[in-house]
Amino acid sequence: MSSDEPSNDAVVTAYRDAPARTVTAGGVTYAYRELGPRGGIPVVLFVHLAATLDNWDPRIVDPIAATRHVIAFDNRGVGASSGSVPDTIEAMADDALAFIAALGHERIDVFSFSMGGMIAQALIVKNPTLVRRLVLTGTGPKGGKDMDKVARATYYDIARAALTRSDPKEFLFFNRDAAGKAAGKAFVTRLQERTTDRDAPMRTKGFQTQLKAIKAWGRGAPDDLSVITQPTLVANGDHDRMVPSVLSQDLHRRIAGSELIIYPNSGHGAIFQFHEEFAPVATAFLNASGTTS
Repeated sequence: MSSDEPSNDAVVTAYRDAPARTVTAGGVTYAYRELGPRGGIPVVLFVHLAATLDNWDPRIVDPIAATRHVIAFDNRGVGASSGSVPDTIEAMADDALAFIAALGHERIDVFSFSMGGMIAQALIVKNPTLVRRLVLTGTGPKGGKDMDKVARATYYDIARAALTRSDPKEFLFFNRDAAGKAAGKAFVTRLQERTTDRDAPMRTKGFQTQLKAIKAWGRGAPDDLSVITQPTLVANGDHDRMVPSVLSQDLHRRIAGSELIIYPNSGHGAIFQFHEEFAPVATAFLNASGTTS
């Protein structure tokens, strides 16, 4: 049960103001934030590698929360959530299922980015009927080509960022041309908009465990993605070095009826670079009625 029950305060629609809450499931206390109007199917956010609650771009979250109940959470062992970081993507999906069940939701929409998209896929394989509509961004399928090379690219860009005293996300998520550099700095600045009750940073050991889980996912036998029958939106940049852009195209081919958006001259963080274009599209997609599952 929740250890921080939601109140009846005015609706919060800015992520920077979303109250910090906790809920306990299976001996794990999960930290989460929620915003937007209550009622109906919530949109649950599945976050990326090494990310805490403070890594969601408010320019993506706030437009969704204008009309939808949005929930972001820390994975087990991350940020303010208790326990140890799981060493498989499938175990992370089990945790997500436990968290969602603890909040009492029997139907959700999912917005995912990068590793979060892997967790979302694994969750649907385990429970195909839980998710109504699915957004997969900057991600790829289990066993996808070069997925297991994420760790190499990650460590390389962390080192490059250290040399210039920059945030690693500026290198990992964005091209190193003028447009990409500007977009990266703007993104990192937006992540600082919340000034109170910020999350605990990711620990090195947990980060390394997540990287190993992604590597194992990349080398695993592909899942049968025909089980993903819900409406699905896939998005990425055309030059994603972390999770190669071709994997977004692979997901599009393997998920029947899915929609694909590839943004030009952009990398892993294309949806953040092009947030003005993407947020309205994602919001409209998530607000559409109907499902095929």
